[in-house]
Amino acid sequence: MITTVTLNAAVDVTYTVDRIRTGGSHRLAAARHRAGGKGVNVARVLTALGHTTLVTGLVGGPPGESVRRDVAASGMRDALLTIAGTTRQTVTVVEEAVGDAAVFLEPGPRVSAAEWREFRTHYRRLLGPSAVVVLSGSLPGGLPDDAYAELVALARRSDVPAVLDTSGPPLLAALEAGPALVKPNARELCETLGTEDVRAGADALRRAGARSVAVSLGADGLLAVTPDGAWRARPPCRLAGNPTGAGDAAVAALSAGLRHGRPWPERVRTAVALSAAAVVAPLAGEFDASVYGELLPRTTVTPAPLG
Repeated sequence: MITTVTLNAAVDVTYTVDRIRTGGSHRLAAARHRAGGKGVNVARVLTALGHTTLVTGLVGGPPGESVRRDVAASGMRDALLTIAGTTRQTVTVVEEAVGDAAVFLEPGPRVSAAEWREFRTHYRRLLGPSAVVVLSGSLPGGLPDDAYAELVALARRSDVPAVLDTSGPPLLAALEAGPALVKPNARELCETLGTEDVRAGADALRRAGARSVAVSLGADGLLAVTPDGAWRARPPCRLAGNPTGAGDAAVAALSAGLRHGRPWPERVRTAVALSAAAVVAPLAGEFDASVYGELLPRTTVTPAPLG
């Protein structure tokens, strides 16, 4: 079983418009509400791929109950913990004319020290049946920058590999704890380390404690730097759509590859094809299965030069 952790869960609202006009009114082609946050999106993709997935994290208020209902209805196992604060909302506006999206992120609830202690106890119990744990997204208010470091360290003590998808101080603080894999995107890597050299940044994260690093490069694919070598994976073409869940789809593929011990070239090929297939799906946490099947054999993987 793969367990995903979403400390800053959300109700994701997706609006679809033909074109955004500054200062104008917009009639929506579609409006959708569903459980979200990066870890929930990862779990949704894993479930669609046939993996048993447990969803934990922090939720509260009526929006938190909405997240719980959708998690259960989507076939994921609910191990979410209720807190006093109210779960946030995120809004994605998809502009169909240009095939892109703008995302608006609320900050989320404030978590008390007692709630954080309760969650850590809850999390320890969940590690027992977990083969891999995925830690994704931003931290809500009240949690320290080393919150993910604590969760990675607890996973290591239980011999459960941890996949970490976050950025900034929470990412840097977690490296010494030794995550099995970290997956920033190129922008996050640049902002976190102050370098535009993706390979140098990935090497720096490994020196700081990450066992493997996968950097998503948007439409240009992915770079993975691992103990077994380094690889670049590239999709065969660029696809327009809603890219907000593409990184989560890549994390799902990489986590499944870790769970089953697949060779790294297979992991990165799957991650790039699946993330591209997520772009053409209307909502984060979904992917177009036919596009995925078409892109997988056409996605190229080549060794990357030594750093």
